[in-house]
Amino acid sequence: MANTLSTYSLRHKYFSTNLAFALKKALISDAICNVDRSELKTIENPYVTEVVAAIQAVAGTYTPAVRTVTDDALSVDDEVVVSTHVFDFENRTANFNLTANFLEDLMYQVGFKTDQFVLNKILDVATGAYTTPAGGFTTAANIPVICANLLSKVAGFQSGIASNPFLVIESTDVVGFAQAQVSSGFAYADAALNNGFMGNYMGIKIYVIRTGTFVTTTLGTLTATNSGHRLFGISKLAMFASPRGVQYEEKMVTGKTGREIVAYGYVGAKVWNFHLPLFVDITLA
Repeated sequence: MANTLSTYSLRHKYFSTNLAFALKKALISDAICNVDRSELKTIENPYVTEVVAAIQAVAGTYTPAVRTVTDDALSVDDEVVVSTHVFDFENRTANFNLTANFLEDLMYQVGFKTDQFVLNKILDVATGAYTTPAGGFTTAANIPVICANLLSKVAGFQSGIASNPFLVIESTDVVGFAQAQVSSGFAYADAALNNGFMGNYMGIKIYVIRTGTFVTTTLGTLTATNSGHRLFGISKLAMFASPRGVQYEEKMVTGKTGREIVAYGYVGAKVWNFHLPLFVDITLA
């Protein structure tokens, strides 16, 4: 794709030395997942079937349990890529470095699409399920009820495995949270009134993404069915792999001056088998 200069760029000063891009959206996959950026395409984590202890009258006899080892693996099967072309005359006559600024934006776009893929992948495989009361997160009275119900789904595990819960909501859901927070107990309400939306409620870390991040569409090899859904789970139990992270290249193109620039990355995401119930697919009612 070729870019053209603004008609002002050849005869006026720019107020800023940088181009203004669209507002960047928050990225949260790194915060809630374990991340592997090695060059491995597959990460193995086999698991063994659980056994249940029996209580019985004293007899001195028992039946050995049969245990089966099952392979479980995270595979990197998807890539995210975006590119553009910067002509040499554009770079030389502009009052800023087009290549550097465009590349920064391209790398962010790869990061955002990777983030969207990971969130939708985790939500799509979560085996925990919960349907909110009518009005979902936009009704303030629902917030403590929903959070209490979600916490009950991961409570009671040994070694504090459920001690770091998170909730991913979309920006439209902040309406109910903000109202619930300012009407809570004194200190918390005062903090919310003074500072606005609080990122923690009832011990749950709350992450806000823009509306439309959870989607019903095809994302590479993933056919997501997540429109109208939200994600709850335990931090650092899901995993995503991004071999070498976001990379970029600058290429000369036959028949054109300047450079073609491309940013790309590879991605795979996984929730290990025994942790699947600790991730909850929330359906908004």
